[in-house]
Amino acid sequence: MDIAKIGIVSISDRASSGVYEDKGIPALQSWLQGALLNPCEFETRLIPDEQVLIEETLKSLADNSRCDLILTTGGTGPAPRDVTPEATLAVADKVLPGFGEAMRAVSLKYVPTAILSRQVGVVRGNSLIINLPGQPKAIAETLDGVFAAIPYCVDLIGGAYMETNPEVIQAFRPKSSKKATINE
Repeated sequence: MDIAKIGIVSISDRASSGVYEDKGIPALQSWLQGALLNPCEFETRLIPDEQVLIEETLKSLADNSRCDLILTTGGTGPAPRDVTPEATLAVADKVLPGFGEAMRAVSLKYVPTAILSRQVGVVRGNSLIINLPGQPKAIAETLDGVFAAIPYCVDLIGGAYMETNPEVIQAFRPKSSKKATINE
């Protein structure tokens, strides 16, 4: 079974400066460890809302660490310091608008302020980068709504073959998509 190399970037001025404890990284690791059957290797970063630093971090995780999947948490709202989407788009090779659309649709089931979110999904090289909300409850709700598409997307861009725990989330792959044909 492939090792899933996953970058997790929590973006928060206050958590990165020690004002409060970061809850995004542990929430993401916990959800992923329950959802994936693969052994996971996590590369975690806790950084402030600084566009250049976010861009450098995403580039490093994609290009140097070769993460299959990079998940960010925080910095996707309309506040002046929320620049995660801008940084993510700046490093993108391809934009996948469906992820942002689906994440907002999922979140709208829970809160009317989901329309303020500017989350995006992009590809950089062989890495899928997804922006998630900052709160642990919202992270889980969003992943429950969109993660089924992530393993197949990672397949298509040349990443690790991710197998999911069907009791948590069932990955969707077209019937014509088999591991043998993907790795050929």
